[in-house]
Formats: sequence, C-alpha cells, structure tokens
Amino acid sequence: MKKVMKKLISLLFVTTMVIVMTACKSKDEATILIYDGQFSEMRIIHQMVKLLVEDKTDIKVKIGEEMTPVNSFNELTKGRCDLFNSYDGTLLTTYLKQDVTDVPEGITIYDYANELAMERHGARLLGQLGTDNTYAIGVTEEVAKEYGLTSISDLVSVADNLIFGAEHEFFSEEGSMKYNPFAEFYGLKFKEVKPVDIGLKYSAVENGMLDVTIVYATDGLNKKAGLVVLEDDKEYFPDYNGALLVRDSLFEELAGVEPNLEEVLNGLAGIMDNAMMTEMTYEVDVNGKTPKEVAKNFLKEAGLID
Repeated sequence: MKKVMKKLISLLFVTTMVIVMTACKSKDEATILIYDGQFSEMRIIHQMVKLLVEDKTDIKVKIGEEMTPVNSFNELTKGRCDLFNSYDGTLLTTYLKQDVTDVPEGITIYDYANELAMERHGARLLGQLGTDNTYAIGVTEEVAKEYGLTSISDLVSVADNLIFGAEHEFFSEEGSMKYNPFAEFYGLKFKEVKPVDIGLKYSAVENGMLDVTIVYATDGLNKKAGLVVLEDDKEYFPDYNGALLVRDSLFEELAGVEPNLEEVLNGLAGIMDNAMMTEMTYEVDVNGKTPKEVAKNFLKEAGLID
C-alpha cells in the first residue's frame, strides 16, 4: 500500500511539474501580444507598454494588426491576446453587457467591472492611467451659436433640423452606450442619422456633412474640428477611466522571466490626465507624429525610460 502511495505521489509531482513547465514561458519565448487599436489614444498607450516593458524586462512586446475593441476582447478571452488599452465603462457596458444601473451602491464602476471580468473571463484592469475618455456629444460652432446649445438637453427641441453622424461601432447593439439607448434616453429625433467610417468622421464635420457627432473627451481632433462639447446634463454617459485590460494568467506564465511584470505595467498608472492625453493625440492626428514618437517622448519626460 505504501509503495502504491509513493508511486501515486511521484506521478502527481511529475504531472504537476509538467503542467508548470508548460504554463511558464522561457526567456526566449517570453512575448506579450497586443492587437493595436483604432484610435490614437490606444495606439499611444500600446507603444508605451512596448517601450516600458522592453526597457525594464527581458520580455518582448509584439503589437499586431489593428482590431476593433470588441474583437480584441474576444481574442483576449480566448487566450490569443495578452492585454490592450481599455476603459472601465467599456468593460462594463460593451464586454460584460451590463448597465450603469447594475452597479451596486457603494462600489465603483471600475471595481464592479473588474470583479465580473475576473469571475467570467479571468481578466482584469490594472491601475487607472489617470484619463477619463468618456463619450461626449460635440456640435459645430455654427450650430452651437445658431441654436444656443450648451447641453445635450438643448438638442431636443432642434434635433429635427440637424444631422447626427458617428462611427459604425456607435450604432451597434453591443452594450448600452450606443446610439439607440442614448437617443431614447434624451428623447432625440434627428433629421438624419449617418453611420460613417471612423477615419472620415471629422472630415465630414469640417465639410458640413454632419452637425452633431459622438466624440471622446481626450481626442485632439475635437480641437482641430472646432467642436463645442455639450454638457451631459442628465449624466447618461458613465466614467471611462483608462486602464490596461490583462489576462490574469499572463503574470504566472511570465513569472519565471519577470516576476514583477504587473508592477512594471502599473508604472503607467496615474502618470497622465485628460489634458496630457489630448495633447498627445493632437500630436499624432494633427501634427503627424507617430504614436511611438509621442509615447517615447512622454515616457522620457516622466522619467520612466532612459
């Protein structure tokens, strides 16, 4: 009986070691895979991750092809992507299919979304970067002056004279922060609603094809297009605090190469704000700098890389 038990213990030990060795990556294969985003903010943050991790560790960071946020999340939950820049509001409403009203009293969107994401997908947000890239409604200066618009509620009585346009994703049914729930909440009925390619949205505004559009708080193109951002007076849009969304198992897989990987990544937490990010996206989208250039300059000034 004792011999049988010893054999079983030995077999269990060997099996455990095989699993551990399989799960952990060696130094040569230690790579973090990120699929790039569609927005300059995401691309800048991804370049920051690459520069910081490769400066502080022996891990390589590969930034793959551009994907929509939803596709990146699907790849992450399937283990085919390691992390990407995201937001607590997006995690809650788009990926987890929850509404702001589902958040229990006394807990933040960030904490609640993290709990659900870990429970359902083994993923979580790291430390908040310091940005709040929430949705906002922008109108042209001409429209704002003509109708005296300062808040979204001011649009209700004049919407039937105006054309609303936004990128295709805002008209999808994935999550509550989309066009139909938004328009219903505020009681908005526009003269015309146009889905446009994300790369053409601001050109459409500048060319007079759109009067009203959805924007993001840290987008430098708001400044270039001369958009007036209306007050969300009924507080429809939640916070969208920027943070890295990570497969939790990644840290165990790379522990043999860099046991402090989470600490390294959290070096980005709290080092920026909306004004800083707006300037960075402006440098990319208006002044033509690359996301890598902008990310490198910022990290150097912050003292995070040499």
